[in-house]
Amino acid sequence: MEHNIAVGLDIGTTKIVAMIGRKNEYGKVEILGIGKSKSLGVHRGVVNNITQTIQSIQQAVQESEVAADSKIEAVTVGIAGQHIRSLQHSDYITRSNSETVIDDDDIDRLINQVHKLVMLPGEEIIHVLPQEYKVDGQGEIKEPIGMYGGRLEANFHVVVGQVSSIRNIGRCVQSAGLNLEGITLEPLASANAVLSQEEKEAGVALIDIGGGTTDLAIFRDGIIRHTAVIPFGGNVITEDIKEGCSIIEKQAELLKIKFGSAWPGENKDNEIVSIPGLRGREPKEITLKNLSKIIHARVVEIVEQVYVEIKNYGHEEQKKKLIAGIVLTGGGSQLKHLKQLVEYITGMDTRIGYPNEHLAGDSDEDVTSPLYATAVGLVLDGLKRQERVKIEQEEEQVADEAPSSIEDEVKEKPIKERRSFLDKLTERVKDFLDNAE
Repeated sequence: MEHNIAVGLDIGTTKIVAMIGRKNEYGKVEILGIGKSKSLGVHRGVVNNITQTIQSIQQAVQESEVAADSKIEAVTVGIAGQHIRSLQHSDYITRSNSETVIDDDDIDRLINQVHKLVMLPGEEIIHVLPQEYKVDGQGEIKEPIGMYGGRLEANFHVVVGQVSSIRNIGRCVQSAGLNLEGITLEPLASANAVLSQEEKEAGVALIDIGGGTTDLAIFRDGIIRHTAVIPFGGNVITEDIKEGCSIIEKQAELLKIKFGSAWPGENKDNEIVSIPGLRGREPKEITLKNLSKIIHARVVEIVEQVYVEIKNYGHEEQKKKLIAGIVLTGGGSQLKHLKQLVEYITGMDTRIGYPNEHLAGDSDEDVTSPLYATAVGLVLDGLKRQERVKIEQEEEQVADEAPSSIEDEVKEKPIKERRSFLDKLTERVKDFLDNAE
């Protein structure tokens, strides 16, 4: 596999997508190949059948290898699922010497302290995201490195998940013959793919409606403020249509995609769809009005749950207002009139998010569909991780070659990008899998 190519693997409830991408000379991402397969062993974002998931991963990977004409070795995987929850937490450290400036080590010490929080059995901290710092009681500090102070404290957004679910995903990837290059939280990956920096500054809620789960990520002042995974998505709408109209799942899914609408007032009473009966039975007739009533009821429920999370974050306070409103993405966002319904329920500006923020201009329409937002985000994440590794290697090389003198010591060290906890988590999952064999 070429070095500047990254592969995103989105293990979803309805589909598994493998996407191969690389950066072009303008710094935009070109998608070289895409493969997708039906996801059979995943329920609400959690693997519940390892053998089937491995087969689905292999199928998606092979398809993308053929399309891109290159071999895949390592992938960046997204994690989501109903076991993910988040909480706010404040912590502080007292520095032994307030005469020296705050450096990376102090911040690492503070972050490591958060990791000692006691969780429920089987849960582990996946992500610790510092919100803002205080130094000696002075608040609203974005970057404390280089400041003097004795007491360093911070508010954190802590994301928690079940470690066994994450290990299972690692296991599936490894058994499919791939290396695990990185693990990313799916709401963050989708956000990277569809949101602009301005939106993240102004305050925005990204709602990614997948098959099994609906992911939420809230940004404000460029920092992630809140994440949540709501354990239903497009599949429950299909289930409802199946039950309500007494038809099989495949037909229900087609009905939803072709004729479904989130707004019942749209359809006239006399608009009817005829569905072929099973094995010579009479065809069924379904009015579009009934269909959209079923869809509407369920979508309202999903949107209201998301809105509760947005209110939990504090959107109604003036200081925390989300000026850029809501961005909808994921396969479920393609439902007709969903944008209007969301605006009606929440009273917030809404747009549909297409993952073209960082893609090259001549990308296929297929790739820029909201369906692939998470996969595009994972490719971006993989490319970013590779760049970081490359820079670190170059720095080490320079350090090895350069004769050290006192002047070099005095020169300021460049601030190295802090390794995210997910990198450490990836390593731990890898170690666990290597030792488990």
